[in-house]
Amino acid sequence: MSLILSVNGAEHPVDVPPDSKLLYVLREDLGLTGTKYGCGEGMCGACTVLLDGKPARSCQAPVSTLVGKKITTIEALEQNGKLHPVQEAFLKAEAFQCAYCTSGMIMAAVGLLAASPNPSDEQILSGMEINVCRCGTHPRILEAVRQAAAARVAR
Repeated sequence: MSLILSVNGAEHPVDVPPDSKLLYVLREDLGLTGTKYGCGEGMCGACTVLLDGKPARSCQAPVSTLVGKKITTIEALEQNGKLHPVQEAFLKAEAFQCAYCTSGMIMAAVGLLAASPNPSDEQILSGMEINVCRCGTHPRILEAVRQAAAARVAR
């Protein structure tokens, strides 16, 4: 079935079964490999993308439900050679070890900060608990989100 998906600001026709999961369409059909396969159950967050600006699990999202929605992946955050403030904060805080979860963490943080530009620590913890870092870098991830929020507020 041919569908049109809006990914990273561009329309992409895809000829896939309607129940195909977004994760696989992004990686296999569109070549956007920044979104990672983690658990395949929607529990770990490695596959997090933004759907209409809100964090969502791409491994659970059938593409037929996404026509007309704005899909944003990690590849869209960098603009004109400049990293997104959340990406910069993750680097500065060294908020990764193996980095497998990082793109999902960054996308969750971008969604969180879009909804709540100056979140409290409790809001950060709540917003980021949907993603898992198996290396245990959660304290640095939380610090990165704090730094990104502070950088946005300072502008």
